[in-house]
Amino acid sequence: MARIFLKQPSFAPQMAGIYIHIPFCRRACTYCNFHFSTSLKLKDEVVTAMLREIELQQPYLAGQPIETIYFGGGTPSLLDIDDIKRIIDKISSQWPTEQLQECTLEANPDDLTLPYLKELKTTPINRFSIGVQSFKEADLKYMNRAHTAQQADYAIKASQDLGFENLSIDLIYGTPGLTDADWKYNLNQVKTLGIPHFSSYALTVEEGTALYHSIKKKAATPVDPDQAAGQFEILMEAAEAMGYEHYEISNLALPHKYAIHNTNYWRGKPYLGIGPSAHSFDGRNRRWNIANNALYAKSILADSKLTYEEETLTPEQQLNEYIMTSLRTQWGCSLPKVRHTWSAEEANKLLERAQPYIDKGLLTRQGDNLVLTSRGKLFADNIAGNLFA
Repeated sequence: MARIFLKQPSFAPQMAGIYIHIPFCRRACTYCNFHFSTSLKLKDEVVTAMLREIELQQPYLAGQPIETIYFGGGTPSLLDIDDIKRIIDKISSQWPTEQLQECTLEANPDDLTLPYLKELKTTPINRFSIGVQSFKEADLKYMNRAHTAQQADYAIKASQDLGFENLSIDLIYGTPGLTDADWKYNLNQVKTLGIPHFSSYALTVEEGTALYHSIKKKAATPVDPDQAAGQFEILMEAAEAMGYEHYEISNLALPHKYAIHNTNYWRGKPYLGIGPSAHSFDGRNRRWNIANNALYAKSILADSKLTYEEETLTPEQQLNEYIMTSLRTQWGCSLPKVRHTWSAEEANKLLERAQPYIDKGLLTRQGDNLVLTSRGKLFADNIAGNLFA
């Protein structure tokens, strides 16, 4: 399957993406607040329900060609090869997939054994997003990851040896005990191992997670926001030195090796989410499935009924969402797009709101686009919120 990478986003109507949420994990990471279960007893039932949901959701994308498929979670690498094939075959039976460019599987390093990788070669999967998080054992233990640093190294090299060149890994910074030297080592491993793309996130403490409760009970070291900010600056400097483009706040890639599926999220392209808690977006309406494995499977298998909540975005909400997502990218917020999609008045007001940040060196105007500077990226969410209509 040919691998085609985006060069520069355009805003013409294009193809859609499909996200498959696999809500199962062998172990709960302390920081994770995504929907998942560590019990696998409903796995077969949920997969069967997903196949049925794909049929029920066929009208949602109205026959649009599918450009990307993304298996996320949870831990999608817990799926059997037959399950992966059945899901992709079902998608192909409902929508045109001849122009499929990217088919991603999120995977834990300990799942990417040589036999499993060889089986994956028989599927349309052509990209891995590997949950490395760190090449340091102390970080992995703090986060309760199931793999070791050695397994992460093996998974990457074994994937490459079998021809999986389109790889991405996740790295987390701001972990208590992660020195700047260790963080630089993690970043250097990306280049050393020849990984074309990586995602990098600050460790955040989400309410309700195991980490939140441990810190509240003073059983775990709290996260230091100053450490995280400093290591984000190290990330930007190191990425530039290694030749990686910081094309989105949390995503970095060698030139033209951007993640197509995720880039399409930021471009506002339509996507369909399949599985418990999965989100969908058609450009105007956002919906999300029930976040309960048993109820999700029962409503579909017993009643052939989709159980979800939905909201319709007002023009103002659509503009604000565009401001938020576009500012996270290296291409920034397009004033011509705001002018064309909303109004010249909204574009002028946006520029007025942006001017103080331009004056402070947090935003820059590149042609007709508003783009965050390196310093501005430290305050991205705050700046975007203050630019909202």
